[in-house]
Amino acid sequence: MYKLIVKNLSKRFGYRKVFSDINFELSIGESIAIIGPNGSGKSTLILTLLGQYRPSKGKVLYLNNNQQELSEENFRSSCALVSPYLQLYSQLTAEENLQFFATLRGLTITGKRIDELLNRVGLEGRGHDLVGEYSSGMTQRLKYALALMSNPDILFLDEPTSNLDDDGKQVVFDIVKEFRTNSIVIIATNERDEYDLAQNQCRLN
Repeated sequence: MYKLIVKNLSKRFGYRKVFSDINFELSIGESIAIIGPNGSGKSTLILTLLGQYRPSKGKVLYLNNNQQELSEENFRSSCALVSPYLQLYSQLTAEENLQFFATLRGLTITGKRIDELLNRVGLEGRGHDLVGEYSSGMTQRLKYALALMSNPDILFLDEPTSNLDDDGKQVVFDIVKEFRTNSIVIIATNERDEYDLAQNQCRLN
């Protein structure tokens, strides 16, 4: 059982305030939607929660069952991210991307598991295609296959249905509904139909 505690979190870039005094707590089985207009700092908050940005003020704590703070290694192995700024390798096939990122995470992935992941996101039969030949929606689907690969305990979704058609959006909705039962799910969005995917909201101005 993991727990996320966000205490008085603030972020500035120079003199520009991005967000301030953000507070919330989440445990396994709980979810939150970070909402607000474009430029309100949703992606910056996601990256701060992931440790890519250092907070200007406040703390982000990830705790394990014993209420001890997770090591960076354990945190990295427990989380997954889907976002527009997550880059895939266009010169590799979908299968090769899955194998490459699995190796980076210290995982071994079989052909059967690859097929299961691609089928789960609606890319059955497209595993041998170069990602550079994928549409933007297909690339987004592949990012979900990468995220699901490690069965994450903490799932970060920034603009979760970006570039997806109605069928693709339904795939995402089904994934979120499945994972929010046994994971912490954090969604950054300004799409109203995605607000209800999470139990709680954190509004940025």
